[in-house]
Amino acid sequence: MGVEVLGFLIFAAAMVGTPGPANMVLLSAGARFGLRRALPFVTGVLLGKQLIIWPIGFGLIELADRVPSAFAALKWASVAYILWLAWRIAGSSINTARQTKVPGFFAGLIVHPLNPKAWAMIMVGFTSFVAEGTSALIATTVIALSLMSVQLVLHPLWTLGGRAIAARMAGQRSEKYLMRVLAGLTVASVLLVLMKEG
Repeated sequence: MGVEVLGFLIFAAAMVGTPGPANMVLLSAGARFGLRRALPFVTGVLLGKQLIIWPIGFGLIELADRVPSAFAALKWASVAYILWLAWRIAGSSINTARQTKVPGFFAGLIVHPLNPKAWAMIMVGFTSFVAEGTSALIATTVIALSLMSVQLVLHPLWTLGGRAIAARMAGQRSEKYLMRVLAGLTVASVLLVLMKEG
């Protein structure tokens, strides 16, 4: 019983580290304003994920106890979405569209609640890395702290690297390979979970 912490941290690092709505706005903010000026926004993005982790955690754990087949269906739907997202990432490019003013804390706070990638990532976390019978409080606390620790490292890195990535890789041949590697890491993390279960 419990949470497979190491596996989830690998999955979380792949998901939080790959391009998605949150990282694209962090990249854009970093490219335009730098980390110091964008720090309130970055903090809001980091804390915004907690607004969906806790309700999902308690709701999904309760759902697993009452309707195991619904829990399994959610798991496979989330996995399918992550794989589709990886396919999209592989063919995407870095977008550094400029913003007119520095986004603030509250602008960052709503990024993840409006981000389908965040919802799917959290659902996969609970459905694939939490053992049956684990208490909702323990599972949600571990998932929340694990994601926050990964975000504390990777969100500032996306913001710091925004200007450098935009200057060196956007539109270059290397950009295509970077996106494919990031997509591959996402797929590999999901396959690792599925192999362990099989």
